[in-house]
Amino acid sequence: MGVLDIGSNSAQLQVVEASPGAPPLPTHAVKYPTFLAESIQPDGLITATGIDRLVEAVKDAAAAARTLQVDRLFAFATSAVRDAGNGTEIAARLARETGIQPRFLTGDEEARLTYLAVRRWYGWSAGRLLVLDIGGGSMEIALGRDAQPDFAVSLPLGAGRLTKAFLQDDPPTRDQLRALRRHARATLREVSDRLRWEGDPKRVIASSKTFKQLARLTGAPAQRTGPFVRRTLRRSDLAAWIPRIARLTTAERAQLRGISQSRARQVLAGAVIAKAAMTALDIKQLDVSPWALREGVILHHLESAMQQEPSLALDTLQISQTQEPTAPHSNVTVMPTLP
Repeated sequence: MGVLDIGSNSAQLQVVEASPGAPPLPTHAVKYPTFLAESIQPDGLITATGIDRLVEAVKDAAAAARTLQVDRLFAFATSAVRDAGNGTEIAARLARETGIQPRFLTGDEEARLTYLAVRRWYGWSAGRLLVLDIGGGSMEIALGRDAQPDFAVSLPLGAGRLTKAFLQDDPPTRDQLRALRRHARATLREVSDRLRWEGDPKRVIASSKTFKQLARLTGAPAQRTGPFVRRTLRRSDLAAWIPRIARLTTAERAQLRGISQSRARQVLAGAVIAKAAMTALDIKQLDVSPWALREGVILHHLESAMQQEPSLALDTLQISQTQEPTAPHSNVTVMPTLP
């Protein structure tokens, strides 16, 4: 099974061996740059150059899926294309020229699918989870203890979106950075009171490439050590690193530990958003999940497949209120009623 995530930074194909009841086992992952955040005009339209680059990226991903003999492919587009004024036209062109018709996930769906992946990774014993995810175009927050979150929201706080809107200079000016902080705090204020009212989580988990790179930058183990190694991110470390990153150019940031060249420009905005969220929600430290939105999509489809299989036949046990005491030879023990 393959999942094609058409995002603001890249079109990423994740291929897994998937079967109902088993965890999806990754076999291949390839990505092709889109850089859509840089191609969004002030009127909300994606430029012709950006669309051409997106179409070529999806063509390459589709060719890779065929080469890798993917049986089923689910393609989805997140906020960069979904929120674009010409998003419908882009989807039509993708269908026409690549043979792939992407689905537009809503912000609520992104939050819930990401929560599903994180819940499955950490298991029921993790208790009440607060899940944070920073993408290129939006930020998702979800809170809950069950299979579905009690609260899920998507905010326009993507690292790529805010880099373009606030951090025009490279490196940015102090005024630009100050304006970004104010905007992040004001936007988060809309949901922080609600989340506090919902109660404290037992664990706080972050997902997405932004959090993974920030955790690596601040000292977490490298990805090559595998998914089962614990990775954490502390708010105090972000506070120490943000001024240092702010003084560097994009080229200089790309030389930092864990920062990829494709995300070097937007890592500062990602760090500011992450720190603002952790401050608003009184989070001192969080864990970073290896599973995120793409895994949530896969798990959702696997669960749907399981629901279509024949279920076990269960008999209903009817107990009458006037039932006589159980016979001595019965295997059922009737416990006395407590006063």
